[in-house]
Amino acid sequence: MVSPNSTNQARLQQLKDFDESKAGVKGIVDKGITKIPSIFVRPPEFSASGDPSSSQPTRTQFSIPIVDLADTTGLHDDVVAGVRQAAETVGFFQVINHGIPKRVLEEMLAAARGFHELLTEVKAEYYSREQMRKVKFRSNFDLYQTKFASWRDSLFCVMGPEPLDPQELPDVCRDATMEYSDHVHKLGVTLFELLSEALGLKSDHLLGLDCAKGHVILSHYYPPCPEPELTMGTTKHSDPSFLTILLQDQIGGLQVLYENQWVDVPPVPGALVVNIGDLLQLVSNDRFKSVEHQVLANHAGPRVSVACFFTLNFYPSTRLYGPIKELLSEDHPPLYRETSLQNFSAHYDGKGLDGNSALTRFKWQRQQ
Repeated sequence: MVSPNSTNQARLQQLKDFDESKAGVKGIVDKGITKIPSIFVRPPEFSASGDPSSSQPTRTQFSIPIVDLADTTGLHDDVVAGVRQAAETVGFFQVINHGIPKRVLEEMLAAARGFHELLTEVKAEYYSREQMRKVKFRSNFDLYQTKFASWRDSLFCVMGPEPLDPQELPDVCRDATMEYSDHVHKLGVTLFELLSEALGLKSDHLLGLDCAKGHVILSHYYPPCPEPELTMGTTKHSDPSFLTILLQDQIGGLQVLYENQWVDVPPVPGALVVNIGDLLQLVSNDRFKSVEHQVLANHAGPRVSVACFFTLNFYPSTRLYGPIKELLSEDHPPLYRETSLQNFSAHYDGKGLDGNSALTRFKWQRQQ
């Protein structure tokens, strides 16, 4: 009989072998496999009854809200109301007429794909798990913590608040990433202004909390999977950011958990997906919802997406974040204790994508 300890040791060795190959999931697929390695197989408990899984049917009568930013002057109140409704209920919305040219979006997706399809030995120069490295290629940031690895590779780039030296970026995606970063940061500023007003605050309130001061761009690559029903592209999680703006290609696979059912977020040509992050739920005292989402593995592919996380957790700061005082009253007491971004990030990264919200640790435990 095989002991649990020997099984764990064998799994750890498989993880190390995968990690040290520096080839990512694409490196496995390029070998022509027909079965996925065991480290990627989702354990039975992740599909247990009571825990919504990708095997359950998704809601067809509900769709993610779309917010049109074409007229934020003449129809300003309507735009704010749309953002408020989405942020308070679904936690996700898609924005159209956002001001980022179609060319910039297309070139960013092409650049992301271009990096991940470089020769393994070229990509390997960027492969790292060093915490403070600004540009790094890796597969599964929580590889050694998670119960099963996700079918995904990522290029991670810290773009601000300290400007990234373009020379640190791979040549194949350098110009497109720098241009997209500039555009998406400006869009983030606009969204934080709208979200501030949606909370009944002055438009610069969230900007005054440095919510848009730093951002990270992650270029994700989901290779075609021979057994997509056994694994996930990205397992169930919420984001450790204030706000996330996602550019996705036309493959699809992103799902949002809404009323205990998974809802597809179909690609809308030219649109960007926006979701509330854990930190914005915290400072809004649960007014805004940071909801769980996942990405399905797929026979089709590769799927490429580019996520921009607005966060300062890679920037030294002594600032503490808690519920915004203007939102508190006797009827609405603070639900969270204050935390530094470094402390929040350390907890999120330490636990990995385990299906549990990082916010739970920072909630006040009130007696009934």
